[in-house]
Amino acid sequence: MTWQWQEVIGTAGAFVLIISVVTVTIWQVGATRRAKALLAAQHDYRDLAERVARTQENTEKQLTALAERMADVQARMGSVERILKDVE
Repeated sequence: MTWQWQEVIGTAGAFVLIISVVTVTIWQVGATRRAKALLAAQHDYRDLAERVARTQENTEKQLTALAERMADVQARMGSVERILKDVE
């Protein structure tokens, strides 16, 4: 009879240990997956930021080129206007 209580307590302790190990393992797997998802999201945001920066630089270059062309067109229009005034 004395061994019966000890067996029950030992069995309960073993189940608690197994449940604890399984719970901690599941918790750690979940934490690892969350961390990997967070890193993937950060990588995606970094890629997006780099693409936006490159696009912004390209847009700035294009605007600079357009401004130069527009200044050239305005200068030519000014000379055309002067020629037309002289012709009148």
